[in-house]
Amino acid sequence: MKPDSKDIRPEKKSIATELEQRVSGALYMILADYTGMDMPQTNELKQSLRDKEASFNVVNNRMLNRTLDTDASALLKGQTAMIYGSGDVVEVAKIIKKFTATNQKPVVKGGFLEGKAISAAEVGELAKLPSKDVMRAQLLGTLQAPCTQLVGVMSQKVSSLVYVLDAVRSKKEQEA
Repeated sequence: MKPDSKDIRPEKKSIATELEQRVSGALYMILADYTGMDMPQTNELKQSLRDKEASFNVVNNRMLNRTLDTDASALLKGQTAMIYGSGDVVEVAKIIKKFTATNQKPVVKGGFLEGKAISAAEVGELAKLPSKDVMRAQLLGTLQAPCTQLVGVMSQKVSSLVYVLDAVRSKKEQEA
């Protein structure tokens, strides 16, 4: 008998449906082993993630693997929590890295970013990047630099012309 043809209990169906909605609505999903975390630590992490529009949920490995489009069984060993959201993944990676540095938990296993699998090392690399707002500001500065330099050069040329005309006027006044 195939596993799909079994009658699934209604509560399992609702859990699976809820998990599918969470995964489908997420821009990123980071999987972590939360072994050894107590409730105060978990609540602290959840609160800091909430500020960046991310969520932390403990999931059943088998259900999550069935929900995902790709086989993630290599990541789904031991106790698994998924950290997901649709905000800035860089900010979330920074929060996880800072929290892990302080508490040595949770241990990042890997994850998915815009449908592509990423390793734990790549999540760490994300934490090193500047946030979206900083990157936008850098891009804007880069785009504005040529215009600003052009304005500076043009105003310098006009100033040079004014100085030359002023020098000619002064010379003519001295001659007269």
